Amino acid sequence: MIISTTENIPNKEIDEILGIARGSTVRARNVGRDIFAGLKNIVGGEIDEYTKLQAHAREQALQRMMHDGQRLNADAIINVRFTTSMIMQGASEILAYGTAVKLI
Repeated sequence: MIISTTENIPNKEIDEILGIARGSTVRARNVGRDIFAGLKNIVGGEIDEYTKLQAHAREQALQRMMHDGQRLNADAIINVRFTTSMIMQGASEILAYGTAVKLI
């Protein structure tokens, strides 16, 4: 399946718009990571544990979006975007979404 952040796919023509494909995951922080992050906050620098947590969450949301696109029988998902929202203290949702299309 073709995944793109653009409105079209070069050298391809959109035949049909199938709807919105989406995938999300909600992740909570980990107490052990929070302790290490608190220490890192004093010293400064990147908090690798949270970077890895967010990267994994984005990848999972993207995979779920692609699965939703397959369910819609899409050839591609265009205009792909990511958004994040806080669900509660210490937990956030990552949402990947785009337009599922059939190509000629």
